Amino acid sequence: MALAAVVFDLDGVLVDSEHLWEENWVAYAARHHTEWTAEDTASVQGMSAPEWAAYLAKRSGTPESAAEVERAVVDGMIAAIEAGEAPLLPGAGEVVREVSAKVPVALASSAARRVIDAVLGKHGLTGEFSATVSSAEVARGKPSPDVYLEAAARLGRSGEECLGVEDSSNGIRAAAAAGLTVIALPNPVYPPKPDALRLAAEVAENNDDVRRKLLAYLSGELAETSGR
Repeated sequence: MALAAVVFDLDGVLVDSEHLWEENWVAYAARHHTEWTAEDTASVQGMSAPEWAAYLAKRSGTPESAAEVERAVVDGMIAAIEAGEAPLLPGAGEVVREVSAKVPVALASSAARRVIDAVLGKHGLTGEFSATVSSAEVARGKPSPDVYLEAAARLGRSGEECLGVEDSSNGIRAAAAAGLTVIALPNPVYPPKPDALRLAAEVAENNDDVRRKLLAYLSGELAETSGR
């Protein structure tokens, strides 16, 4: 089946923001006299906003509802984005623009809708995407395939017709489970686990390498089973 679309993750693939999520989780927990650990971050990575908010609410012992916890953290993220603290990763804008000029592209992110819209608006990328999906808009967050299946469907494609770009263990697992041909861009701070990385068809060094690999697949120079 020919590859005819690309679905990108957001945090850690296009924008340098993973640390901001952790900073906001740490800060919220600290306000409730709880220490948020690296293990907590690993546990919630890939979760949808309602999922991690419920985890954080329970972990911190807050009297606030999960929805209130989510709002507080997302407000912190929006403030950081507006202050320029979530820059595009090198080559990210170029890869999105060059690929979107050739095939439809979508976004499948664990970030809340407000964060997705704020990041894309801040960096002038909103119009490059034919569809954007937050995992809060589907039944289950990553590593379940739901957000990738929905993104592909909004492009009028099956998962098998799409390439996916992911940086994290649960993101790679989600994209692979949805049938996408996955290019991994390993997060240097939160590297994917070996078992997840083996699900990727290719491993890229940076976004310039991602761009070359995507274009090679789309042109037929690389077969979609390569590396699997």
